[in-house]
Amino acid sequence: MNKKRTWITSLLCLLPMIFSAVVYTSLPGKIAIHWNVASVADNYVHKAIAAFGMPIVFLIINLLLSKMRLMGDPKGESQLRAKAGEQILTWLAPALSVISVPIMLFIAMGTDIPIAMVSSLLVGLLLIVIGNYLPKSRQNNFMGIKLPWTLNDTANWNKTHRLAGYLYIVCGALLIISNFLLKKTFAYISVDIIVIAALALIPVFYSYSLYRRESN
Repeated sequence: MNKKRTWITSLLCLLPMIFSAVVYTSLPGKIAIHWNVASVADNYVHKAIAAFGMPIVFLIINLLLSKMRLMGDPKGESQLRAKAGEQILTWLAPALSVISVPIMLFIAMGTDIPIAMVSSLLVGLLLIVIGNYLPKSRQNNFMGIKLPWTLNDTANWNKTHRLAGYLYIVCGALLIISNFLLKKTFAYISVDIIVIAALALIPVFYSYSLYRRESN
């Protein structure tokens, strides 16, 4: 089952190569593969690398993630206990390849695509997906909010991940909505920073407060 899934996801990572082959003659010699916070391209590569090399990069990432999913954790518990995180990692590289490579090539061919908005929308969708899975995840050393208090206390883990699940969904929806309500790039970059800070800090403080409450 794992081998079959790895084959399927690997083929999906390489799927954009078909589109790359179709539009290759229409591509400029250099293609942007990275943009700064102002949506200005700041890194270019030869079109062959962008068109055919990037899917291979995602393939390598997918194989590495597949290897990680099969590794046991220090507690001796297999990743079967972390199905939520496993599902996300299974489809992450294929999804990024299928979405990002065509967008990159369309931009190279002159299509006006607001890359900052697209990136923020994708992150928002990813947060919503993660938020739906977090409350279902069980204690593991593979994926999740891995803190001393969550790893040593099942109740702390469950409560923290339940809160984090709601938080991720709300923040993901906020990112998506902000892209349509805010017109300036700086505005929704500011929202991104606030969201990242909230996701990084709120679950940690909540988990620690639960730990202190149980200790007293």
